[in-house]
Amino acid sequence: MNFLLTLLTNTTLAMLLMFIAFWLPQPNMYAEKTSPYECGFDPTSSARLPFSMKFFLVAITFLIFDLEIALLLPLPWAIQTNNLNTMLILTLSLISLLATSLAYEWSQKGLEWAE
Repeated sequence: MNFLLTLLTNTTLAMLLMFIAFWLPQPNMYAEKTSPYECGFDPTSSARLPFSMKFFLVAITFLIFDLEIALLLPLPWAIQTNNLNTMLILTLSLISLLATSLAYEWSQKGLEWAE
């Protein structure tokens, strides 16, 4: 009975939201909105402007450090393990890898935006 009630409630709510989303908006068409670019710039120049390679390097650096931080997130729960020495060695090696890679990136001027 609870499953059917939940299913009915979810279906009703979804249908109500779809109905509101379909009938509520008022279409206001004007020249800027119907143009191919809604950013306000005229599409007269080339769309193939080259990006700076520095942008991609910073993006890759962010992804690497973000993934390493994501690996460190479960550490408060890992303290409850029976094999504390292995967990401690793994944690310290991960943190030292993160610190070493940050120091290397900093020494190679990879974190400076100005050229």
